[in-house]
Amino acid sequence: MKRPLRRSFAVLLFVVLVGAASFSAALRRAVAPAPAREPPLPALDQARLNATLLRLAAVDPSEAPLRRDVDDLLEGRLPVSAARDRARAWRRDRLLHPLHLHHHRFPLPRRGRYPDEDHDTLLHPLPRHDQQLHIDPALRRALRSWHRLRRYDPAVLGSLPSLLSLPGRIPSCAVVGNSGILLRANHGALIDSHDAVFRLNNARIAGYAAHVGSKTNFSFINSNVLHLCARRPGCFCHPYGHGVPILLYICQAAHFLDIAACNTTSSSRHGSPISFTDARLDVLCSRIVKYYSLRRFVAETGRAAEDWDRAHDAAMFHYSSGMQAIMIAVGVCDRVSVFGFGKSSDAKHHYHSNQKAELDLHDYEAEYAFYHDLAEHPQVVPFLKCDVPPVVFYH
Repeated sequence: MKRPLRRSFAVLLFVVLVGAASFSAALRRAVAPAPAREPPLPALDQARLNATLLRLAAVDPSEAPLRRDVDDLLEGRLPVSAARDRARAWRRDRLLHPLHLHHHRFPLPRRGRYPDEDHDTLLHPLPRHDQQLHIDPALRRALRSWHRLRRYDPAVLGSLPSLLSLPGRIPSCAVVGNSGILLRANHGALIDSHDAVFRLNNARIAGYAAHVGSKTNFSFINSNVLHLCARRPGCFCHPYGHGVPILLYICQAAHFLDIAACNTTSSSRHGSPISFTDARLDVLCSRIVKYYSLRRFVAETGRAAEDWDRAHDAAMFHYSSGMQAIMIAVGVCDRVSVFGFGKSSDAKHHYHSNQKAELDLHDYEAEYAFYHDLAEHPQVVPFLKCDVPPVVFYH
């Protein structure tokens, strides 16, 4: 009996001692002065940050090399950047052929054994950098005018109806992107019910009309797509018919050669000529997308906005074709509906091809943030100084 009693007494003594120590510690905390709290971190100066983003968004690192390219062309030389891109484009053709050239009735041109051995089946094989170019006087004027207009002018949106030779604003427009999410719904009839339908980069409609509609009033492409078309007999770049106007934005100055070549072919003379967007619109789109990309970079990384250049190929960074098509619709339409913009893990990248991913030139997440503001809070979109018509995104 003595051993159990001794054990119980030891446990009781331990409990008493622990309780006393806890009470003593609590008493000391109660009477001791509270420790000084660290001052809270200062709130982020949103106005100052926004001013920084606006300032950096206005910087265009591609302007100096573009100026050199324009000078080279005006002096009759193929720009060094275009000559350097020839081998890169030769490799890229294999990726883009299924995407952009599936409407062509012509066989793809045969290639030489090396990237710069363009076969004579091409419409106008590109000269080498050291070869003299023949620059038509009309092409010189167009090139000079385009580059002279490369400045920030938000009023360009209000001028678009006249710049595009439209009789007035269009009551309703549908801008149809190429995302695989289009296959989730049968929006074809809704799309075709709009007064005008914009399509992007020669996307296929045959076999997909229930999802994407069959009507096309404007074909919007980037000049890289035209460059592929121009290298084939007849410059066939009118998958929706020769009567559908082609509007493109210029990715590089050398693509003016493609515009000139295509506008002189018989296929273009019997249809609508190929025109390019006002360079002021290019600058406006570039500033807006870069602003949203800078804002996203700061929010997600916590780094200074000035570090954005190190995380991106700033000279190659560009907005997407779809973004500028939406901006054109905002400028010429009284009501805008947008289809096929957005990504999903269970949807194809493009509804009409097996392309796995986009070329890494765009910040799509930044563009999506812009689209959200454009539809919900257009007054907060920077650089956009005009009345924005109602914009609805169908996901």
